[in-house]
Amino acid sequence: MGHIQRDLVFIVLLGATVVSGVVALILFLVDGSDIFGFPDTKYGMVFDAGSSHTSLYVYKWPADKMNDTGIMSQALSCNAEGPGISHYANDPVNAGESLRSCMEKAMTLIPEDKHQETPTFLGATAGMRLLREKNSSQADRIFEEITKVLGQFPVNFQGAQILTGNDEGSFGWITINYILETLVKYTFAGEWIQPPMAKTVGALDLGGASAQISFLPLGPITDPSTKTTFRLYGHDYSVYAHSYLCYGQNQLQKRLLARLVQTRLYEVVRNPCYHGGYEETLSLADLYDTPCVQNSQPSTPVQSLRVEGTGNPEACHSVVYSLFNFSTCQGQEDCAFDGIYQPQKHGQFYAFSGFYYTFHFLNLTGGQSLYTVNRTIWEFCQRPWRQVEARYPEQKQWLYSYCTNAMHILILLTNGYKFDNETWSSIHFSKQVAATDIGWTLGYMLNVTNMIPAEAPAFQRAESYNVWVAGVFFLALTIAMSIGSGIIYCFWSPD
Repeated sequence: MGHIQRDLVFIVLLGATVVSGVVALILFLVDGSDIFGFPDTKYGMVFDAGSSHTSLYVYKWPADKMNDTGIMSQALSCNAEGPGISHYANDPVNAGESLRSCMEKAMTLIPEDKHQETPTFLGATAGMRLLREKNSSQADRIFEEITKVLGQFPVNFQGAQILTGNDEGSFGWITINYILETLVKYTFAGEWIQPPMAKTVGALDLGGASAQISFLPLGPITDPSTKTTFRLYGHDYSVYAHSYLCYGQNQLQKRLLARLVQTRLYEVVRNPCYHGGYEETLSLADLYDTPCVQNSQPSTPVQSLRVEGTGNPEACHSVVYSLFNFSTCQGQEDCAFDGIYQPQKHGQFYAFSGFYYTFHFLNLTGGQSLYTVNRTIWEFCQRPWRQVEARYPEQKQWLYSYCTNAMHILILLTNGYKFDNETWSSIHFSKQVAATDIGWTLGYMLNVTNMIPAEAPAFQRAESYNVWVAGVFFLALTIAMSIGSGIIYCFWSPD
């Protein structure tokens, strides 16, 4: 009788174990791709054709999340050879050729069977905006050569275009908020939550030819030209964005030199933003080749001038300050400079590109106070060129420009965007967040591929999580009953 009871209990447990195991297997197979991370991967590429250089960014995302959760990450960044494409106005063929090496790297990274379906874009910013203003046929020729070269690669090239300044700023805003998960966040419990809009952060971008500021104001935006509206994850966002053309680092350097040439008393141009002892020969043809300074070109037969640095930070601050028009905003709280409307700021800001590179060089990206930033810039600008050159031999190509750039950033952020002693700590100088470069390209890719849905995301991840929990439960039950069956069979002694 004891044998029969033991065998009966064993058979029942064994049967339940088999059923539980089959249920667990079905649950895992039904959603195994989500659970174990095996979904197919898609890729996309964006060229950021800036005024000083061109970079290629390759992004990837799980194919089963297209138009749903928009999980996208950076797979590659590559700096193209040579200067920005706008510098090839008289040599358009090499504008296209300069992109070839980065494309070859991307082709190596992306699986061959994905090449044909990989969307590829090129967005040009302020450098090409200036060239189009100066000579539209030269800009068109550059795009023709770029299209010719990129068309030789087996990708889905969807064209090259010049972004507006507001697009550049607003896509940068999307990028940083997407990376920081301030638009939507996926929790471990398998739920999507949307943080309050006040948690979004602002974006501060500084390129070679323009500067952008974008953020989500607490109140309405009264100037429609600075307003960009997005519907993301079921919420409407009215983003303030403005791009200041000619306030990028390279163009401001030219505007500064043009101002000093106009006011020079001698055949030598004395630049207080250059270190004492630094000298260079200034080509007037190169100086006045941009719409940012063309109107100030003097009528002189001289083709070049000698420039000498004087290393005077007080005079440097004064002349850089004079390049901003603050008088048009005097007494107006909602005005930045040059008569441009800017609503009241709030919250945190991320400053990247030129902001980051200049302050990183000066070791000012660690949350230093505004007082420390001022003192560091003043002390650096006063150093003799011989001392600076000896201390930073690896930085020689751009070393002469850091004083001007730092003073420019200081005035732009404080007098221009109106950050003060209290709000300075809200600026985070960063190049990357979560292994992804901050800039407009990720926001652009998310937008053109519809990877951020207009409506709140479907809760497929939450369903996957519930399926996973059920699968784990039945798997644990299977293991427990298997052990129990073995114990009963081996240790239950019949009477």
